[in-house]
Amino acid sequence: MTDTDVRAEARSWLEANWDPDLSLREWRERLVDSGWACPSWPTEYYGRGLPEADAVVDEELARIGAVGTPTGVSTGLAGPTILTHGSDELKRRLLRPILTGEHTWCQLFSEPGSGSDLAGLTTRADRDGDEFVISGQKVWNTSAHHADYGLLVARTDWDAPKHTGITYFAFPMRQDGVEVRPLRQMNGYSSFNEVFISEARVPVANVVGDIGKGWGVAVTTLGVERASFAAFARRRAVVGDGRAAKEAQAEADSYFQTYVWYPQRAGRADLVIPRAQETGRNRDPLVRQKIAALVSLQRVAQWTAQRPGPHGSLHKLLTTKIARACAEVHALISGSDAMLTGDVIAEVLVSVPAISIAGGTDEVQRNIIGERVLGLPKDPQVDRDIPFRDVPRNVR
Repeated sequence: MTDTDVRAEARSWLEANWDPDLSLREWRERLVDSGWACPSWPTEYYGRGLPEADAVVDEELARIGAVGTPTGVSTGLAGPTILTHGSDELKRRLLRPILTGEHTWCQLFSEPGSGSDLAGLTTRADRDGDEFVISGQKVWNTSAHHADYGLLVARTDWDAPKHTGITYFAFPMRQDGVEVRPLRQMNGYSSFNEVFISEARVPVANVVGDIGKGWGVAVTTLGVERASFAAFARRRAVVGDGRAAKEAQAEADSYFQTYVWYPQRAGRADLVIPRAQETGRNRDPLVRQKIAALVSLQRVAQWTAQRPGPHGSLHKLLTTKIARACAEVHALISGSDAMLTGDVIAEVLVSVPAISIAGGTDEVQRNIIGERVLGLPKDPQVDRDIPFRDVPRNVR
């Protein structure tokens, strides 16, 4: 189907089925059953088998004022990863609650001693019959305090090289042995957490992919994470006063209230335009020129994000550039008041630097582009082929 065909069919279905007075749960159940919740997903898993249709359907949802699927780690990372690597049983059990919003997910990757060098993780997973026993610490975990499940990577084989002894789990968060502590940030919010896991359990059935092959699954998650910034950027605020819209707005307020540095606020050019209009600075030719350049750059980023694989790193770098440009334009429009008013603009200005780190640092993205897009030689790695237990760690 062409984009025009997809748009026409989605518009027809939405006009016939969108009812703002439904509850949010009722509407999302209807949307999921139709296949329009995530049209790029296979038909057997609540989609329509249309690989590049998500952006078109998002536009149609916004046009009619209809509520879409939840945003965030659940649909942005967990869904695509389980869809790609999960067993049929995992897909049947976990995908639908992701789309309806019944289950919320977080990402449990980084550790105090392994951030950019993620494969150096030391959280351990020991087999005990039909379960794994998990112990370790994770950090920089967005929305872990809300989450029902976590995308967890842990080490199951200490005698294998560091990239080949890792297993990927759909980890139940609401159990004994899991403690979530908020991290206070310089912008005053606590959008990140650290998670302490002490002999918590996860069924073997919740392994995503194969035991010991979790690194490849994690690479999939990291790839869709970089591209998922585009989904944030193209989503619009919930509109309308019907029941579904009000419940969706409450959900969004709960989930996003602490995330002013995320692209849906810090990197959205359409939020700069109203500020220019409110202050009258839209009459300044320089301001108009800066906004036009920003809107153009954002559009390029949205198209770049449609490319699969390592090209997602190009979009991640563009996302950082867009967020910084947005902050620059906000400062140009508001002047010294930008840091004095205490409103969202001040919060964005102090929060934007985080985007160059979250989801993979700019330096890591440039390495990925160099090695996987341009075909340049990899950086030397002396610990790649030796057993992980022999790799020096915590050396000061």
